[in-house]
Amino acid sequence: MAERATSQVKKTVLELGGSDPFIVCEDADIEKASDGAVKGRFINCGQSCIASKRFIVVKNIANRFIEMFVQKTEKLKLDDPLSDDTDIGPLVNASGLRTIDSQVKDSVKEGAEVLIGGEQVKRKGYFYKPTIIKNVTSKMRVAQEEVFGPVAPIIVAGDEMEAIKLANDSQYGLGASIWTQDLDKAERLSSIVESGIVSVNNVVISDPRIPFGGVKKSGFGRELSRYGMLEFVNIKSVRFYDQLVHIHHVE
Repeated sequence: MAERATSQVKKTVLELGGSDPFIVCEDADIEKASDGAVKGRFINCGQSCIASKRFIVVKNIANRFIEMFVQKTEKLKLDDPLSDDTDIGPLVNASGLRTIDSQVKDSVKEGAEVLIGGEQVKRKGYFYKPTIIKNVTSKMRVAQEEVFGPVAPIIVAGDEMEAIKLANDSQYGLGASIWTQDLDKAERLSSIVESGIVSVNNVVISDPRIPFGGVKKSGFGRELSRYGMLEFVNIKSVRFYDQLVHIHHVE
């Protein structure tokens, strides 16, 4: 699309995929963060560009966070997507299901551990169990590729600066969320995360009041808000120079 638009000298906005980091600092509210993790990863069966996709957790609170994340994920109901009480529906097609399955299997071969899920469901439809895996490294496919399904890879960082370094170790840069009770820290960390939008103590959502878009291979340009409208117009500048005429009155 970018090539075709450029050949016609047309402006373009590309909102592409992401591998959004979900960064849990050591002073985070673990209850709220684990709730956010379930919502951010499993809404729409994980098939969202702005879904939380890499869970980067500081070592000191990693075990508590993982335990609560697993407990809450176990309660999710996988069933018919047309049913009101279903939490996890199917993936969009067989190709998506194969990709998710191979991403998880490859990570396990490289040393990751499945805590819950990790397999297809033997029933009609492209269902995959909600999955959490730990001992993930940033070189595994589940961390480097966009994981478009209900799989949550957890990476443990030694401290918060390492967490930011891991978050930025990606070709993508669409969104990110940071969980901390220190808003000064949140502002500082947000400024060095390489993403188009950062959400503090909530998952990334699309809001018409806020410009939205990515950096790196997550695209360029912005949609939504006043900035989104300006992307699709050409700004014309008109400058007026007032010529002063001095008239002298003679009595």
